[in-house]
Amino acid sequence: MIPACFSNPSTLSSASQVPQNLITCIYQTQFGNSPTYLTLAWSKTLFSHSLTIYAADSFSITISLYPSAFSLFRNKPGSKSIYLTHHHYKKIKLYWDFTRAEFTHNSAEPESRFYIAISCDARLEFLLGDLCPELTRRSGLVIARQLGEPALLSRREHVFGLRSYVSRANFLGSKHEIEIECGGGVLVVKVDGEISLVIKRLAWKFRGNERIHVGGLEVEFFWDVFNWVNNNNNCNNYNSLGSAAKGHGVFIFQVGDGGVWPEMVGPEKRLIRKSMSMAGPTSTPRPMSLSSPSPSCSSVLQWAEESGDCGRSSCSSSTTRSCGSNSGGFSLLLYAWRKD
Repeated sequence: MIPACFSNPSTLSSASQVPQNLITCIYQTQFGNSPTYLTLAWSKTLFSHSLTIYAADSFSITISLYPSAFSLFRNKPGSKSIYLTHHHYKKIKLYWDFTRAEFTHNSAEPESRFYIAISCDARLEFLLGDLCPELTRRSGLVIARQLGEPALLSRREHVFGLRSYVSRANFLGSKHEIEIECGGGVLVVKVDGEISLVIKRLAWKFRGNERIHVGGLEVEFFWDVFNWVNNNNNCNNYNSLGSAAKGHGVFIFQVGDGGVWPEMVGPEKRLIRKSMSMAGPTSTPRPMSLSSPSPSCSSVLQWAEESGDCGRSSCSSSTTRSCGSNSGGFSLLLYAWRKD
């Protein structure tokens, strides 16, 4: 029996709402001459797949990639006009097409054959994707050569697994596969299938940082598996770290000055809140913010912030970076969740 067809929607199993993948990317762009942080939040669960696009204090729109939970076809190409009251009533228009989008390894974010575009006063300001001819044909917009790739400042992803957690991220124009394995008290970091770092005795080294290389780039790697260590200490039937651990591990890959942490909204915020409510009294209470949503990761996030020359903050307003424009920094923040 399929619950969604024969049951009251309010009685659906919570498993249908558990994310399979959550990705939040923040780009630096501009509307007219106003620099803006633009956030794209991709969410995929068992019965839904959506994209939320928002710029703080300006606009927010959620696009469903499928018309219904059991549809085999994606939604048609779309567009929407929005007036920005905080930008002297400038008019922007969003365009999107995911009808032929290709996804890899259950990712919420498409790999190819899609586009997302934003124009301001009929001028193309932001473009993501590879279907440029289709965009031009449907919108009439002229794609200037100098537009280039949007500046990706940071990426935050929630990955789910048993002992292995995989992400694919673009490090300053170069795409790489990052894999983290945890088990037997050992943490292994792989880049494109090759072992880059091995950390032993995690019970004593549950937080730390090391330098690694990703595609020739020097990357500062931070880890925090306190949740896994702490929960494992309360499980007498398991001796292998990570095999019975609950909660999430936090991993940061930082290039240069790093980026800004996107604000948590929607399903991502609910996931963190649920994790904290299940943590119980064993968690150490600490001051928290949107950029530092849980006790165990607050220290490692602060650590990563202090290591950069400029530092960074939660993207809670559509302002420019404290140190000006993007100077070649990027941050990948991974929350690794163990599947039950």
